[in-house]
Amino acid sequence: MATAIPKISLSSFRDIPFNRLVLSQSNVRRVKSGLSIEELARDIERRGLLQGLNVRPVLDDAGVETGSYEVPAGGRRFRALELLVKQKKLAKTAPVPCVVREAGSAILAEDDSLAENVQRVALHPLDQFRAFRDMLEKGMSEEEIAAAFFVAPAVVKQRLRLMTVSDRLLEIYEQDGMRLEQLMAFSISDDHARQEQVWEIVTQSHNREPYVIRRMLTEKTVRASDARVRFVGLDTYLAAGGHIMRDLFEADDGGWLQDPAILDRLVMEKLRTAAEDIRAEGWKWVETALSFPWGHTRQFAEINGTEVPLTDGETTQLDALRAEQETIEAEYAQADEYPDEVDVRLGEIEQAILVLEERPLAFDPADMARAGAFVSLASNGTLQVERGFVLPEDMPTEPEEKGSGPYTGAATDDADGADGYDHAAYDGRDDRIAEDSGDVSVEGDTTASDVEPEEEDGIKPLPDRLLTELTAWRTLALRDAFASNPHIALTEFLHTLVRDVYWQTSGADCLEAYVREIPLPVHSPDMPGSLPAHGLRQRNEGWKHDLPEDENALWRWIDGLDDTSRMALLAHYLSFGVNALYERMPSYGAVSQRSVTERLKRADRLASALSLDLVEAGWQPTVENYLGRVTKARILQAVREARGDEAADRIAHLKKPDMAREAERLLEGSGWLPEALRTIGRPDDTSADMTVAGEGIEAIAAE
Repeated sequence: MATAIPKISLSSFRDIPFNRLVLSQSNVRRVKSGLSIEELARDIERRGLLQGLNVRPVLDDAGVETGSYEVPAGGRRFRALELLVKQKKLAKTAPVPCVVREAGSAILAEDDSLAENVQRVALHPLDQFRAFRDMLEKGMSEEEIAAAFFVAPAVVKQRLRLMTVSDRLLEIYEQDGMRLEQLMAFSISDDHARQEQVWEIVTQSHNREPYVIRRMLTEKTVRASDARVRFVGLDTYLAAGGHIMRDLFEADDGGWLQDPAILDRLVMEKLRTAAEDIRAEGWKWVETALSFPWGHTRQFAEINGTEVPLTDGETTQLDALRAEQETIEAEYAQADEYPDEVDVRLGEIEQAILVLEERPLAFDPADMARAGAFVSLASNGTLQVERGFVLPEDMPTEPEEKGSGPYTGAATDDADGADGYDHAAYDGRDDRIAEDSGDVSVEGDTTASDVEPEEEDGIKPLPDRLLTELTAWRTLALRDAFASNPHIALTEFLHTLVRDVYWQTSGADCLEAYVREIPLPVHSPDMPGSLPAHGLRQRNEGWKHDLPEDENALWRWIDGLDDTSRMALLAHYLSFGVNALYERMPSYGAVSQRSVTERLKRADRLASALSLDLVEAGWQPTVENYLGRVTKARILQAVREARGDEAADRIAHLKKPDMAREAERLLEGSGWLPEALRTIGRPDDTSADMTVAGEGIEAIAAE
């Protein structure tokens, strides 16, 4: 005979006048969190009570019900109703729907209170998005939805932005196949096919971070912070029919421009207009391009101009600025750092002095009639004009004594470089755009100044130890990339051998080729647990496990390996000798500082060939490994480069420790790297890189 299933009885539900209710001391909620009582009261005033109170009869000493009821579960709702009564918006005797637990129940009041607060499940973000979408479709505005749920309109806009994500990706997120941060990253694009393609790619990669998704979705766009955008202006681009892609979930530095062709056309039009103004000065020719290649003036002679002297008014102004600067510096000579307002004023003074000291050049009209100028876009988004260059065929026929007259060679062989340029004055490279419709076809890489303008922005040199730690991280990552690319490893090895044979004295051994493992004693705490360290350890243990113990057996074992295994083994052991470390050498030591610079040049070339990416290798800026070790100016520079001016301005008022901690949070996932960790140049064009690589790290080191 089947056993009867016992039936449960639910507590009765009835309306109880509010003045018969009292708050129970058994309510487990003590800490205020979530929606405030005032906001909850406004919500009840708007839509009524959505959930009744859980109450129990209050008994007297004899155990008889008094007619009052205590509220162990629903205390916040009770206090919100109490506030409405005090505001005369609810009558004291207004009936309140309540679930009444029987007196003497075996279930404790604390049990009910705890269950009501613990057994609730927060609304899934996707359900919240769908609810917002339904309300929007039924006529409510974003502002009305935000007001109804006591959230900022930006929150509603962010949730509704998920409407741009592919339904397939929404289903994957609903089934916990991706994180909310990843889903939000996809909302940056409206192209569902591209979104799904990117997801397929990242699911096969070890790195699925949101910044990787954003980078892949925006790889064919132009950042609003790009020099071309600053030159033309965002309003001009929009007026020409261009479109902008925005990220509502992250600081996007103004967004991404989706129509690079429109942008480039506007830039060239503005450059040509500027070129006409320059030509009107009296130059024979003016050439324009988005950018010119490195050494583009090599075949030209250069005429000398004379600096326009300061006027009396400018001289007086300059003297006053210098006097004010000296007064401020003397007043705060003993202070650890300048007050914010003083620091701002010093920056203004330095900029004003710089403008006055950088005098324009005046040229002889006769010389201008045979010379020309180059007009291009500078890396900071301003117009760059290079005046006074003469073509060989326009040179004067009469020979002139070297060093006299208006002409000087634009390129001569000297100790600074075969092309006659001071390469130490350049660092960094930008991809240059070939301009078919312009006067000059541009290709290859160019370089920008490697001398950090301390007088301009207050950026101080990095400490030697920090620079060594950063380059130790880079060396480790470079070794890992080197060991996993036998082709590059063999190329570098043969290059070293050929250089030693033809340019250095050969040794006495039958083969003077060896690898000396370079120790990395100075490094940041996060390096031993990094991805490159793990990869090198795993690879090393694998090879050690396979090696025979006897030397002769080792030779036979290596001889019997297939070519792929031999190349992999060679790359692995050569990687121990990779050295991309910055070191400060004593003035009269056995190793000169110039040797370190040459080493860093070759390391840069190797990093470019391997397409080394320290972000993919796992380096992230933290308080310990960078932000707590540099000046406030460098911290703000990092945040500005990664997150834009608005983010930097938000933390500019903080003290350095707080600024460093906040910057760590802002930079997380941004992909930002300090200069010493950036890979410069392209793998297929390293010739130009070699003229300046390595000197950039030297330039940012402490003198």
